Amino acid sequence: MSTARRPDPIGRVNSPRGGPRDPEQAARQARRRAARPRRRLFVALVVAIATIGLLVVAVFPTRTYLAQRAATSAAASELDRLDGENARLERRIDRLRTPAEVERIAREEYGLVRPGEQAYAVLPPPAPPIELVEVWPFVGVADELNR
Repeated sequence: MSTARRPDPIGRVNSPRGGPRDPEQAARQARRRAARPRRRLFVALVVAIATIGLLVVAVFPTRTYLAQRAATSAAASELDRLDGENARLERRIDRLRTPAEVERIAREEYGLVRPGEQAYAVLPPPAPPIELVEVWPFVGVADELNR
């Protein structure tokens, strides 16, 4: 290996150690080396902003779309249920417009009778008497409960 100066392809002269001989050139290389971390930081910042932009443009509207689709499906099933309920109520309205249904409800729910009829009520049987053993804590309690 020789220690002679090698010509640079651009025309600069390098020192035997491989570094620039010119102090101005050394300063430029030092500035370039100092600028590398800033350049990397700038690239990382651009990538982060692009990622956030992608999230705003693609992911968040997709989530909103899926939520709206689920809400629409729930609303459609609720609408079907309400349509069935409305049909049932319409049938009940049609039945209530007949005199026979009105009379049935008046007799069953309100205990009404036609003039000249007598209403009878069948009462449930009384509860069976309570039987307790005639031992110390229960002496006389069964008589009080069966009154």
